[in-house]
Amino acid sequence: MFVISTRNFPPDIGGMQNLMGGLSLSLLKHGPVKVFAEKTNNDDGFDKNLGVDITRISGFKIFRKYRKANLIKEFSLKNSVRAFFFDHWKSIEKIDDKVLQNTKSFCLIHSKEINHAEGSFLNKRMLKSLNKASFVIANSEFTKKLVIKNGLNENKIEIIHPGCNYPIKIDNKSIDKAKDLYRNCFPKIITVARLDKRKSHQNILMTIKNLKPRFPNIKYISIGDGEEMQNLKNLKNELGLGNEVLLLKDSSEFLKVALLEQSDLFLMPSVIFKKSVEGFGISFIEAAAYGTGSIGGIAGGASDAIQNGVSGYLCDGNDLNSIYETIVKFFDNENYKQMGKNAFNFSKNFHWDKIIKKYIKLI
Repeated sequence: MFVISTRNFPPDIGGMQNLMGGLSLSLLKHGPVKVFAEKTNNDDGFDKNLGVDITRISGFKIFRKYRKANLIKEFSLKNSVRAFFFDHWKSIEKIDDKVLQNTKSFCLIHSKEINHAEGSFLNKRMLKSLNKASFVIANSEFTKKLVIKNGLNENKIEIIHPGCNYPIKIDNKSIDKAKDLYRNCFPKIITVARLDKRKSHQNILMTIKNLKPRFPNIKYISIGDGEEMQNLKNLKNELGLGNEVLLLKDSSEFLKVALLEQSDLFLMPSVIFKKSVEGFGISFIEAAAYGTGSIGGIAGGASDAIQNGVSGYLCDGNDLNSIYETIVKFFDNENYKQMGKNAFNFSKNFHWDKIIKKYIKLI
């Protein structure tokens, strides 16, 4: 029996949700799986169809981690647990040490949630929690270096990249919708990400404006919502980017992947904003699974998800000239076609069937 404790789980939408959902289904091929997850909207129907035994925890946020820890303790006393998996150091923080004795445990780390200065209150809590796990799983080389810098013993850390379930079959209705949104535009550029400062959407919009003389039929689609939505709408209007930019607050899964398949470039030149930094960037791999190359930021762990100069490029997301010149280079001499093919081949390394074997080997 594998036990997963997570703050992030489908049907909620997001990279972490996809990661924990994919992990649970991949583990299911190696034994029974029990998931303890947060209560969320529309989870009843989703849980019935998933095929995984899920207990949802509701109530006030401050009490949920204690309730979850007690439920996990009760469950472990009645069942033989092969391994524990935690999506965040706060998910393992309140787990009784006796529950983890003589059983392998994994705590996943990503970047933002561990970026606390050494010696700070949060840093001490984080290190105490992470040290409870048998293995701390970093999603990239960057994340590993970051947590070592912040005080964790290197010997506890393993790098296992997030897995990807793509490509999935796309229905014709979604393909037709994606084609209709793009029409005969070129280049077709997309971002799938939460709208926050770290993702550098504002610099993308300004770059689209600068690229228009070179690419009169350019089209940029952003899928995602967040605190920057209104600012981006205002900037889009100020720049006069009516038909060139489409900001989609949300999308069905099938339309999202149809748009990824139809796009020529996945663009997400992330930057470091305060303590927030891109640890890996599973969206780059999701785009690659549909033969779409990427441009990411030099800050953070995107270099593990993009083969610089092969499946895409890295650029300085704070520098408009860097973003502009990198996009031009991506499309010069139809480079994007070969990079899309390279990206597709690279994405095969991230199939969950391959990634899950790394966990099983550690167990």
